[in-house]
Amino acid sequence: MILSMENNTNAYNQEVVKDEYSTNNCAVTNALKIMGGKWKMLLIKIIGDDCVSRFGELKRKMDDIAQTTLTIQLRELERDGIICRKVYAESPPRVEYKLTEIGITLLPVIQVLTDWNDKYCNLTR
Repeated sequence: MILSMENNTNAYNQEVVKDEYSTNNCAVTNALKIMGGKWKMLLIKIIGDDCVSRFGELKRKMDDIAQTTLTIQLRELERDGIICRKVYAESPPRVEYKLTEIGITLLPVIQVLTDWNDKYCNLTR
Protein backbone atom coordinates (compact mmCIF):
# COMPACT_ATOMS: atom_id res chain seq x y z
CA MET A 1 0.00 0.00 0.00
CA ILE A 2 2.87 2.40 0.74
CA LEU A 3 4.34 1.61 -2.66
CA SER A 4 1.03 2.49 -4.25
CA MET A 5 0.93 5.80 -2.38
CA GLU A 6 4.50 6.65 -3.46
CA ASN A 7 3.57 5.97 -7.06
CA ASN A 8 0.55 8.21 -6.74
CA THR A 9 2.62 10.96 -5.13
CA ASN A 10 5.27 10.72 -7.84
CA ALA A 11 2.61 10.77 -10.52
CA TYR A 12 1.05 13.85 -8.92
CA ASN A 13 4.42 15.62 -8.69
CA GLN A 14 5.22 14.75 -12.27
CA GLU A 15 1.91 16.18 -13.43
CA VAL A 16 2.52 19.42 -11.52
CA VAL A 17 6.07 19.77 -12.86
CA LYS A 18 4.97 18.86 -16.36
CA ASP A 19 2.21 21.48 -16.26
CA GLU A 20 4.40 24.20 -14.73
CA TYR A 21 7.20 23.72 -17.27
CA SER A 22 5.19 22.64 -20.29
CA THR A 23 6.14 24.30 -23.55
CA ASN A 24 2.92 26.30 -23.47
CA ASN A 25 3.70 27.82 -20.07
CA CYS A 26 7.46 28.39 -20.23
CA ALA A 27 8.37 32.04 -20.82
CA VAL A 28 11.74 31.13 -22.36
CA THR A 29 10.10 28.78 -24.84
CA ASN A 30 7.58 31.44 -25.79
CA ALA A 31 10.32 34.04 -26.27
CA LEU A 32 12.33 31.65 -28.44
CA LYS A 33 9.27 31.00 -30.60
CA ILE A 34 9.33 34.70 -31.46
CA MET A 35 13.05 35.42 -31.77
CA GLY A 36 14.50 31.96 -32.26
CA GLY A 37 15.85 30.51 -35.44
CA LYS A 38 19.04 30.93 -37.34
CA TRP A 39 18.53 34.49 -38.58
CA LYS A 40 16.10 36.43 -36.39
CA MET A 41 18.45 37.60 -33.64
CA LEU A 42 20.99 38.73 -36.23
CA LEU A 43 18.24 40.58 -38.12
CA ILE A 44 17.08 42.27 -34.92
CA LYS A 45 20.65 43.31 -34.11
CA ILE A 46 21.38 44.65 -37.60
CA ILE A 47 18.10 46.58 -37.81
CA GLY A 48 18.67 47.91 -34.30
CA ASP A 49 22.23 49.01 -35.07
CA ASP A 50 21.19 50.73 -38.31
CA CYS A 51 17.96 52.19 -36.86
CA VAL A 52 16.31 51.73 -40.28
CA SER A 53 17.26 49.09 -42.85
CA ARG A 54 16.22 48.39 -46.40
CA PHE A 55 15.80 44.88 -47.78
CA GLY A 56 18.85 45.12 -50.06
CA GLU A 57 21.05 46.32 -47.20
CA LEU A 58 19.95 43.42 -45.02
CA LYS A 59 20.60 40.96 -47.85
CA ARG A 60 24.14 42.35 -48.37
CA LYS A 61 24.97 42.20 -44.65
CA MET A 62 23.65 38.63 -44.42
CA ASP A 63 25.15 37.25 -47.62
CA ASP A 64 24.53 33.60 -46.64
CA ILE A 65 20.76 34.02 -46.36
CA ALA A 66 18.48 33.18 -49.28
CA GLN A 67 16.18 35.97 -50.41
CA THR A 68 13.09 33.86 -49.71
CA THR A 69 14.31 33.04 -46.20
CA LEU A 70 15.02 36.70 -45.50
CA THR A 71 11.52 37.61 -46.66
CA ILE A 72 9.95 34.94 -44.43
CA GLN A 73 11.99 35.96 -41.38
CA LEU A 74 11.10 39.63 -41.85
CA ARG A 75 7.40 38.81 -42.24
CA GLU A 76 7.44 36.71 -39.06
CA LEU A 77 9.18 39.47 -37.10
CA GLU A 78 6.65 41.97 -38.42
CA ARG A 79 3.74 39.65 -37.59
CA ASP A 80 5.06 39.26 -34.04
CA GLY A 81 5.39 43.03 -33.58
CA ILE A 82 9.20 43.08 -33.35
CA ILE A 83 9.76 45.16 -36.49
CA CYS A 84 7.60 47.45 -38.57
CA ARG A 85 7.71 47.75 -42.32
CA LYS A 86 7.20 51.01 -44.18
CA VAL A 87 6.56 51.02 -47.93
CA TYR A 88 7.22 54.21 -49.88
CA ALA A 89 5.22 54.94 -53.03
CA GLU A 90 8.25 55.38 -55.26
CA SER A 91 9.58 53.82 -58.40
CA PRO A 92 11.36 51.53 -57.81
CA PRO A 93 9.51 50.69 -54.58
CA ARG A 94 11.41 51.33 -51.36
CA VAL A 95 10.72 49.36 -48.19
CA GLU A 96 12.33 50.10 -44.83
CA TYR A 97 12.35 48.07 -41.64
CA LYS A 98 12.84 49.36 -38.11
CA LEU A 99 12.40 47.94 -34.63
CA THR A 100 9.18 48.60 -32.77
CA GLU A 101 9.25 49.68 -29.14
CA ILE A 102 8.98 46.04 -28.05
CA GLY A 103 11.65 45.08 -30.58
CA ILE A 104 14.05 47.62 -29.07
CA THR A 105 13.68 45.87 -25.70
CA LEU A 106 15.30 42.77 -27.27
CA LEU A 107 18.61 44.53 -27.94
CA PRO A 108 19.89 44.23 -24.34
CA VAL A 109 18.76 40.57 -24.30
CA ILE A 110 20.78 39.89 -27.44
CA GLN A 111 23.76 41.70 -25.92
CA VAL A 112 23.59 39.51 -22.79
CA LEU A 113 23.52 36.41 -24.99
CA THR A 114 26.48 37.75 -26.99
CA ASP A 115 28.45 38.37 -23.78
CA TRP A 116 27.59 34.90 -22.50
CA ASN A 117 28.73 33.36 -25.77
CA ASP A 118 32.06 35.18 -25.56
CA LYS A 119 32.62 33.84 -22.03
CA TYR A 120 31.54 30.33 -23.08
CA CYS A 121 33.90 30.33 -26.06
CA ASN A 122 36.79 31.48 -23.86
CA LEU A 123 36.09 28.70 -21.36
CA THR A 124 35.87 25.95 -23.96
CA ARG A 125 39.06 26.82 -25.82
